[in-house]
Amino acid sequence: MIVVVGSINLDLVADVERLPAPGETVPGATFRTAPGGKGANQALAAARAGAEVRMIGAVGKDAFAGEALALLEKGGVDLSAVRRVHASTGVALIFVDGAGENVIVVVAGANGTVLPGDLATAEIARDDVLLFQHEIPLATVEAGLRLARETGARSVLNTAPFRPEAAHLLALADTVVANETEFDLYASELGLPGAAREERMRAFVAATGRTLVVTLGGDGVIAIDAEGVLRVPAMSIRPVDTVGAGDTFCGYLAASLAEGLDIEAALRRAAVAGSLACLEPGAQPSVPTRDKVEAALAASA
Repeated sequence: MIVVVGSINLDLVADVERLPAPGETVPGATFRTAPGGKGANQALAAARAGAEVRMIGAVGKDAFAGEALALLEKGGVDLSAVRRVHASTGVALIFVDGAGENVIVVVAGANGTVLPGDLATAEIARDDVLLFQHEIPLATVEAGLRLARETGARSVLNTAPFRPEAAHLLALADTVVANETEFDLYASELGLPGAAREERMRAFVAATGRTLVVTLGGDGVIAIDAEGVLRVPAMSIRPVDTVGAGDTFCGYLAASLAEGLDIEAALRRAAVAGSLACLEPGAQPSVPTRDKVEAALAASA
């Protein structure tokens, strides 16, 4: 079982020719809505990877809630631990430019009400994988990471979005996933020694004994654990929308680890899934199904 403790949003997406500079207005080409939130995106990705998934989170009692949950429900994610609260459903305001790059503003809304007490509904077992991000209160993330350690479950922490006050949480997770920018910022917060990123990654692993995964966009993935360094290339693609790539990677990674794949095989599957997610617009609509990922893996072998 994958237990995802995290955010649920409705994404409000505008396509623009180029991203606006501060104080600038640019015309938009199209507008659409899509279910999102890093927690929900990762839950759907894990489900499409073939895992059994339970989501712990919250939405509002508003018109956005049903749409925000629609693909999770369709994907078979257990939503029994998702509360309806007197707050707005979380939203993400997203601009996507002609090259597929994006800027995002997140309004937490109901996600801010996901508290440590909600973990009581998790019914965590030793064979479970718990997956966290930073779009809910950090006290809840910390409580969940400690609960995973107490129960012997495996924990995966996606460090997005960067929050400097979350730096101490990285050492509590069994597997830490950060993009290159996030890791560099956390490395500074933690005072990790070394002039180059890989040196700082090694320093983190040496100090904590954890597995550290850093995604590098088009340059693939680098991971360091007690056994050494792994590098996995990205697929060669022309991206349409990169907004869901990182979350797809995390969901597929958690599902692959829960399935019993070793870290190298899990990273390869997750990297392919993340690349495929860049070929369609939207965070959740773009998450590939397992058969598409397996076909792409076979073709690249």
